Amino acid sequence: MVERTRKQEPATDVIIAGAGYVGLATAVALKSSAPHLGVTVIDAAPAGVWRNDTRASAIAAAASRMLDRLGCWDAILPEAQPINEMTVTDSRTADPVRPVFLTFNGEIEPGEPFAHMVENRVLNASLRARAEELGVSFIEGAPVGGFEHGEAHLTVHYANGKSLRTRLLIAADGVKSRLRDMAGIKTVNWEYGQSGIVCTVAHERPHHGRAEEHFLPAGPFAILPLKGNRSSLVWTERTDDAERLIKEDDFVFEHELEQRFGLKLGELRVEGGRKSFQLGLTLARDFVKPRFALAGDAAHGIHPIAGQGLNLGFKDAAALAETIVDADRLGLDIGSVAVLERYQTWRRFDTVQMGVTTDVLNRLFSNDSVPVRALRDFGLGLVERMPRLKGFFIRQAAGLSTTAPKLLQGQPI
Repeated sequence: MVERTRKQEPATDVIIAGAGYVGLATAVALKSSAPHLGVTVIDAAPAGVWRNDTRASAIAAAASRMLDRLGCWDAILPEAQPINEMTVTDSRTADPVRPVFLTFNGEIEPGEPFAHMVENRVLNASLRARAEELGVSFIEGAPVGGFEHGEAHLTVHYANGKSLRTRLLIAADGVKSRLRDMAGIKTVNWEYGQSGIVCTVAHERPHHGRAEEHFLPAGPFAILPLKGNRSSLVWTERTDDAERLIKEDDFVFEHELEQRFGLKLGELRVEGGRKSFQLGLTLARDFVKPRFALAGDAAHGIHPIAGQGLNLGFKDAAALAETIVDADRLGLDIGSVAVLERYQTWRRFDTVQMGVTTDVLNRLFSNDSVPVRALRDFGLGLVERMPRLKGFFIRQAAGLSTTAPKLLQGQPI
């Protein structure tokens, strides 16, 4: 009787829980490289909710090469704003002048900027369209309620008591991943006492593709260019102050914004509301278990000070897809720990390194100590005078590396 029930259960090769950019990119990478694999994406959110996402993200050059290889970039590019220049300042909020300590030219190769700014709804629309074109199955509005191990599979339970068998379950369900907890994976975690305020601002004058990062006592204030006379803001404040600002009316909020943004781009107007989220560091102690893998923020949540959260997630997607496809071509069990360990080894060091780096940067720049300020300003000025070091940093920010997964080098798996 048990055996007959198992045969009647629908089955797929890979289930991806989470339909953000990491889950979708993993699904597209798998289906475009191994079309015979059955891939199902389970999205906890109701159908179409993703279209209301007003946030934007910085897509590094390596990630745009990956999206191009996956057949998504042509749909994104018309709505992508190249970052042509980046400037870094260090000052107090009330300072009348903000000296520029560090500047970066935006190109890593002639005609190729180190990053583009893309609105999340545009990115997700392109990935979803490509996933559907390739035959990825979607189950929407159905959070995963649990899973259990069989001899050579997992049975994943979702809405209305339904279930689906799979050889591998990938959890890409965010920094507060329920599936990570269900799998018994512990994390290293601490809070910064800071929150990030995210909003889109319209302004009178063009930004010319320039991104700015102002290091203020409460944390970094990043201005990132979007298409048209608009910019995306990632504004770090102490959590109590951030909660107060979110609750203020438009007049007060825009006045506080103007003090930090300045008047160089003319009159400011907030578009599409404002949101805040608490900032902390979360690193999973393990990335894999038998027939289970973490990807994206489920594996690592870092401070946005370096703008690398999305690009770390794309690295996970590329590395995990390459690991699975290579194993499948060799006739190996794609859900075995022996196979998944390659992915964990590949990604864990890079993730820990980036987590530590952003933690140190945040502690270094989110304070008003006079000796620390003098030290960091000296360091920024030193980098500004060393073109080779600046070039190294910009290539790192672009995600370019000969050890990166093939998709991030623009190569097929």
